[in-house]
Amino acid sequence: MIRFTNVCMMFHGRPVLKDFTMEVPSGHTVVILGGSGGGKTTVLRLILGLLRPDSGSIRVDGREIVGLPERNMVAIRAHMAMVFQGSALFDSLTVRENVGYRLYEEQSLPDDAIERKIVESLCFVGLEDTLEKMPAELSGGMRKRVAIARALACSPEVILYDEPTAGLDPINTHLINELICRLQKEECLTQVVVTHDLDTAYRVADRLIMIHRGEKLFDGTLDMLKTADDPRIRTFLRPHEILATPGCFPDKDGGIRVVAPTMDEETPA
Repeated sequence: MIRFTNVCMMFHGRPVLKDFTMEVPSGHTVVILGGSGGGKTTVLRLILGLLRPDSGSIRVDGREIVGLPERNMVAIRAHMAMVFQGSALFDSLTVRENVGYRLYEEQSLPDDAIERKIVESLCFVGLEDTLEKMPAELSGGMRKRVAIARALACSPEVILYDEPTAGLDPINTHLINELICRLQKEECLTQVVVTHDLDTAYRVADRLIMIHRGEKLFDGTLDMLKTADDPRIRTFLRPHEILATPGCFPDKDGGIRVVAPTMDEETPA
């Protein structure tokens, strides 16, 4: 279980998270929604201990990690894996070497066991025939699936995803979403998915959290989200309805502003 309690975080005097509280039960998939710059990726970095909050508590499997020395964080991170927005594959390594990279570095398994882990992980994502290919030979969707295979090869208890379907076409988006669902169902993994893609959120989430400018606006089920009254939530979910008026724009606080025309429309000759 991952639990944030009243976490506050500032960057250069600007609040990134304000009294942020959330709970991710073991074996569940929680999606964190929100616009760009809202604080979503910061949550992932805090879970990994790559950032330290200015105040508040973060507990992973009951252990407080705020203030924990780096040498002690290593053991906690060993149970986690991260799927980065850009896949973050090493261009100079084959698919085999990318998927097994962490295992080779840790040297906790014999080479034949590592090889089995690599093949099993690639089979799970349907790419067992790409072992000797280079990342440049793969499509964007395939690279993302290799990144998931690399995460899975380490036998994590927790997988964190940063915009897992960003830049993908509908078919590859569907494939990634299905893999996330299968990982929870078949491997009982705890997953935190950061995204602004509503289709992904609706497909994979057990529960959804929405952040706006560092503030948690919502924490609940999909049905609850769809009926939320907050105008900032409604604008995010249904911009085609809320912003349909010409000159209508979202304001910085999540409200709505209408910009009047600055020039008269030209009259047709």
